[in-house]
Amino acid sequence: MSTIQLTTRIKAPIERCFMLSLSVDLHTKSTEGTQERAVAGVTRGIMGLNDTVTWEARHFGIKQKLTTRISAYSSPNYFVSEMVKGAFKKIHHQHIFHRAGEETIMTDIFAFEAPMGLLGRAAEKIFLKNYMEKFLVKRNATIKALAESGEWIDYLKTPG
Repeated sequence: MSTIQLTTRIKAPIERCFMLSLSVDLHTKSTEGTQERAVAGVTRGIMGLNDTVTWEARHFGIKQKLTTRISAYSSPNYFVSEMVKGAFKKIHHQHIFHRAGEETIMTDIFAFEAPMGLLGRAAEKIFLKNYMEKFLVKRNATIKALAESGEWIDYLKTPG
């Protein structure tokens, strides 16, 4: 199993950062390079406890689906998204938020395990951990940019 820990400082209120992190629409924007889109479950708006979303995307030239569920939720400080179905053996992603003066400190602890035993563990070390870290850094940069600009409001509106 591999674990990635990232810390992102955002000059915005904790509640805004927390809700943006739960936005399906923001996630879609942050993953434009993989053509990721929500195809089942919550496909627009903000996710909540026990909500699921199925993502369809192209990674390494292969079209894949991944279903995740929000399995823990304590607004505005913490939530967990976990893989329910997908190509990995396991994904457990903790999203932790705390205030630091006028900033929000957003911490991701992303643990994952590739399938296929020894071959999967080798893939994690050789390229998968780096690929997933870049993916998360891009997502966090999108959250930061939107949270610190006036655009955040577009991602927290109720769809309809």
